[in-house]
Amino acid sequence: MCLCDPTRFKIVRALRATNLAAGDIAVVIERSRSTTSHHLRILSEVPAVTGRREKNVIRYRLSDDLTAKVLDAIESAFDLLLPH
Repeated sequence: MCLCDPTRFKIVRALRATNLAAGDIAVVIERSRSTTSHHLRILSEVPAVTGRREKNVIRYRLSDDLTAKVLDAIESAFDLLLPH
């Protein structure tokens, strides 16, 4: 999976909680809209995320439970490896 990139990892984490438009994701992950859109395109090709058009905006979400489970596993591994 393409979660080795920190920006894509942050996008997937943000989408685990709720569906978001690209502009909203950019605010949450503190990146530009163009950078966010670039990474959303990569995540859509995998496909780790999917988008659904609602009027004039595309709202993104995790494509399936497997993506969330992979994210959970990565976070659990970090919790074990990194001291708090």
